[in-house]
Parts: sequence; C-alpha cells; structure tokens
Amino acid sequence: MEEDYVFKVVVIGDSGVGKTQLLGRFTRDEFCLDSKSTIGIEFQTRTVLLAGKRVKAQIWDTAGQERYRAVTSAYYRGALGAMLVYDVTRRDSFEHAARWVAELRAHADKSIVVVLIGNKADLAVAAVGRRAVDVEEATAFAEEQGLFFYEASALSGDNVEAAFLGLLEEIHAAVSRRPLEVDDGGAGGDGELMLKGTRLSLSQELSMMETSAMKTPSRCSSCSS
Repeated sequence: MEEDYVFKVVVIGDSGVGKTQLLGRFTRDEFCLDSKSTIGIEFQTRTVLLAGKRVKAQIWDTAGQERYRAVTSAYYRGALGAMLVYDVTRRDSFEHAARWVAELRAHADKSIVVVLIGNKADLAVAAVGRRAVDVEEATAFAEEQGLFFYEASALSGDNVEAAFLGLLEEIHAAVSRRPLEVDDGGAGGDGELMLKGTRLSLSQELSMMETSAMKTPSRCSSCSS
C-alpha cells in the first residue's frame, strides 16, 4: 500500500551511544551483539499507522565520529525530526548534547521536532554506580532546549517504540497544523522538504546526494529479537 506521508528523521549523538542499536530495535526488533560503528550515513525505514494515515519513517543513522561531522551535516536538510541519543552511563555523551543541539539547529529546519533519548537504561538499573546522568538533570536539559525526553534500552527494547512513535506523532501533528503549499518552481536548488498533497518529497539534488552517499546496513551475524 502507498504511504500517505514520508518523514525523514535523523539520529544523532556521540559515537558508541547506541544509535544504530536503537534504530535496529525500532525497525526490525533486533539487537546486534557485534554491531560496529557507523561509517558516514546509513538509513532504515518502517511504516506505521498514525491517526488513520500510513506514515513511512525514513530514519538516517549518522556517524558520531568527528571525522564524519562535515559530511553528515548536509543530511540535516529536509529532516522533520531528530533523535538525539546519549548514553546514561557516559557523562561526556550527555555533556556533548548541547553541541549536537546547536549543530542541529544550525543546519536543520527551525520547526524540526527533537527527542532526547538516554540509551542503555538497563545498565543503570543492573549495576549500582553505572548511572552517570540522572533523569532529573536530563529532563531539565530537555525542557530548557525544548526537546521531548525518554530513557530507553535498545538491549531490552524498553521505551524504544514509545520514543520513536512519540517523535513521529509530534511530526505528524506539526505537519497537520501547518499545511504547506507547493511551489511550481520546486525546491530544486535548496534541497528543502516540501509537502505535495499528502506526500513529502525531496528535491532531485538532495535525493541524488543521499543515493550516492547512503549505505544500506547489512544484517549482523548475531542478532536477537
């Protein structure tokens, strides 16, 4: 069946916080024990039903390493939502969240919906002393920055579905509140996302950039549902 909407979402955050694992849990309900660091850009999709509409989430997984930052920043364009991930057991990954928000706001649309998600919550529960970021502190940061907030575990799957669906629901609500008109001239030069009827499409230039740079992730050898 044809989708009513296609929403582009980017997943950002430091390397090793579990961005790819969260995405794998949401799109395939899998956790890869031997997952390796993302190189450049990868994307996965999942179609869900929201308010009676079929919504296809096209979720871009960006590398967290510094050497890829200049490459991945171009892919913020056209994103309607972002998932900013930190590791609840790594203080530095949370402290870098403000920098990621600033980079996102510099390159993405001003109306982008952003969810802050503290991953690896299972480790904070299983081992005393492993938690490095309190829920209250993360909540306060999210409120200050105007972000939605969840703690989740890609390993157990706890709250992963809720976080992604919550993000998609907020995007859908935002799109429904502000109908966009189609410019007959198209978005050819600037690569911005435009709403055509009930469909979202990227400009030809940006689509070509994504096609040439994207790498479809392979299924890992040791995955568990």
